Amino acid sequence: MRKYFGNVSRLVFEQRPWFITLFEAALVFCSLLLAWLLRFDFSLPYRGLLFRTLPLLILVRLAALRLFNLHRGWWHFSGIAEVLNILKAVGLGTLVFYLMMAGFGITSFPRSVYVFEAILTVGLLAGGRLMSRVFAECMRVNVPGSKKIILIGAGFAAQMVIREITHAKNGYSVVGCVDDDPTKLGLKLQGVPVLGSVGQLPSVLARNPADEVLIAVPSATGEQMQKITQICQQTGIPFRTVPALHEIIDGNVSIRQFREVRLEDLLGRDTVEMDLEPVRRELEGKVVLVTGAAGSIGSELCRQIRHYRPERLICVDQSETGLFYLQQELTTEGREEPSLFFCVADISDSERMQILFNGERPQVVFHAAAYKHVPIMECNVQEAVKNNIFGLLGLLDVAERNAVVSFVMISSDKAVNPTSVMGTTKRVCELILSCRAALSMRCVSVRFGNVLGSNGSVIPVLQQQLQNNQSLTITHPEIKRFFMTAREAVALVLQAFSIGEHGDILVLDMGVPISIVQLARTLIQLSGKTEEQVEIRFTGLRPGEKLLEELFYGFEEVLPTCRQKIKRARGKAMAWPNLSQLLSELRASLTVDGANPVRTKLREIVPEYVCQIGASDTQEEIAAGPALHRAASAV
Repeated sequence: MRKYFGNVSRLVFEQRPWFITLFEAALVFCSLLLAWLLRFDFSLPYRGLLFRTLPLLILVRLAALRLFNLHRGWWHFSGIAEVLNILKAVGLGTLVFYLMMAGFGITSFPRSVYVFEAILTVGLLAGGRLMSRVFAECMRVNVPGSKKIILIGAGFAAQMVIREITHAKNGYSVVGCVDDDPTKLGLKLQGVPVLGSVGQLPSVLARNPADEVLIAVPSATGEQMQKITQICQQTGIPFRTVPALHEIIDGNVSIRQFREVRLEDLLGRDTVEMDLEPVRRELEGKVVLVTGAAGSIGSELCRQIRHYRPERLICVDQSETGLFYLQQELTTEGREEPSLFFCVADISDSERMQILFNGERPQVVFHAAAYKHVPIMECNVQEAVKNNIFGLLGLLDVAERNAVVSFVMISSDKAVNPTSVMGTTKRVCELILSCRAALSMRCVSVRFGNVLGSNGSVIPVLQQQLQNNQSLTITHPEIKRFFMTAREAVALVLQAFSIGEHGDILVLDMGVPISIVQLARTLIQLSGKTEEQVEIRFTGLRPGEKLLEELFYGFEEVLPTCRQKIKRARGKAMAWPNLSQLLSELRASLTVDGANPVRTKLREIVPEYVCQIGASDTQEEIAAGPALHRAASAV
C-alpha cells in the first residue's frame, strides 16, 4: 500500500508538469461549477453560457499560474510565499477574464460568479498544496529504517531542515524538537512536536530515543553554542549542526549541509554588518596588490577582495607552495574572475618590488607580509627588524614612487606594550605609517588579535596533539588571548580601509580575551574524549610571550568611528625627522654583532618595549626572559 501511495505521490506532486496542469484545470472547473451552483441556489441554469466561458477561464487561469511559477510540482514544500503568489495569480486572472468577457460583449455572465469563483479557486489551489504537505507528512512518519533525529531549535531554520529531510530518499525522520522558548512547547512544526527545552534534552531523548541530535540554530552566538554543545555531550549520542548564518547568506552552503560543530562556532557566529558600497567604491575596477597573500590573513583578503571586482588582483608571497594552493583555489574553472597574478617575491627586495610595481601599477596595497612567530623572532632579532620594519619602509617608498593611492598595513595586538621583538617591530611600523608626511598616498594601520586557526597558532598545534594522542601543552594556566575568525577580521579590515584617514591606527573590536586552557578543554570535548583521557601540561611562558595581550596603550585616546566594531586609537605623535633619524640608527645597529644593540635601539623608538638587555646576547639570557615577561604582564 505504501508503495502504491508513494508512486501516486511522485506522479501528482513531483516532476510531472502535464499532470499538474490537468489537475489545476480540474480545480478551476470545480471552482466555476461550485460558484454557479451557489449563485443559482444549487441549480444549473444557462448551461450554454457556463460551458462556453469555461475554456476561456481555464486558459486565463493557467496562464496566470504559469506567470507566477505555480505550474510546477513539489507541492509538499509549499509555504506562505506560494499562497501569496496564488492570491496574485487569481486576482490578475480574474481581472483579465472580466476584461476579455467585456471585450467579447458577454455581459450576461453573473457578476457574483466572478467573486465566488475567485475565492473558491484560491481555496482549492491552496488547499491542494496543504493536502499534499499533509500527505507527505504521513508518508514521512511511516518510512521504516530511517535515522531518527532530534532537532535543537524550533524556528525558521528548523522548519527548513524538516522540509529538507522529509523526503523519504534522505533516510531521516524527525522525532521532535527542543527549544528554550516556552510558548513553543507542545506546538507542532509541520507535524513535528516541540517536546521540551534545550536543557531537558537528555530526558527528552530518554522518552523519545533518537540516533542523532541536529542543532538547527544558525544564528546562535558563541556562548549559546557552548551551552548547547555541553548539553549534547551529556547525552552521549552524535550531534551535528547546520552551517552558520553567514555561510548560508554568502551562498557557500545550504542549510541541508549538516556538519560537525567546529571551534569557531563556539567562539562566535555573529555576522559582521558590512556596508559594502564604500568598500566597493574603493576596490571596484582598481588594481589591488596583497603581500603575504599565502598566509591566513593574506589569503582571506584575496578571497574577499575578488568579490568587489577589482580590475586585477596581484598576490605576492615568498612561499611558492602557499601561492600554488592559493592559485588553485582562486582560479576556479567556470567562474568569472578578476584578472589574477601570482608573484613569488621577497617584499624586502626593493629592486624586485620596483619592477613589479612598475609593470602592474597597483593602486591599492594591503601589506600582510611579516614575520609573526614570537619565540622564533626572539632568537632572530635582526631578521625580524629587516623584514618587518625595513621591508615596510622599502615597500612604502616603492608604492609612493608608483602612485599607489591607498596603503593598508596589518598590525597586531602584540604591538601594545610589547615584550617581544616581533610586537615591537609592529609598533614601529604603526609609528612609521602614522608619522609619514601625507603626500599622495593614504596610509592606514589596522590592529587586531589572533586569527583562529592561522598557521602555527595555538589552535592547530593543540588539534595536532589531540590527533596524535599526545598531551596538550600550554605555556601558562592563566594565559589568555583575543581571537577572531579570519573571515570576520578581513571583513573588518576592508571596512577600516574604506573609512581610514592618513595616519590612522584603527583597532578591531575583538570582544573579550579567551582562556587558552578553556579552549583546550573545549577541543577535548569536541574530539569526543574526556579531560581524564587527555593530559593538559603547562610548559612555562616562552621568550617574548605575555600572559595577557592588550588592544590599546594607556595613553591612547579611543575614538569611535562610523563602524560599530572599529575604533580609532590616537596617541603620542613623533616628528617624522626624529623617527627617520632613529630608524637610520636602527639600520646601522643591524651590522653590529649580537642582538643587544638592536634591542636597545628598538627601546629608544618604543619606550614601552620591555626586554632584557645585557652584555651578551646568549640563549641563557633569552631563557631568562619568561620571568621578566610574567612581571611585565602583572604590571
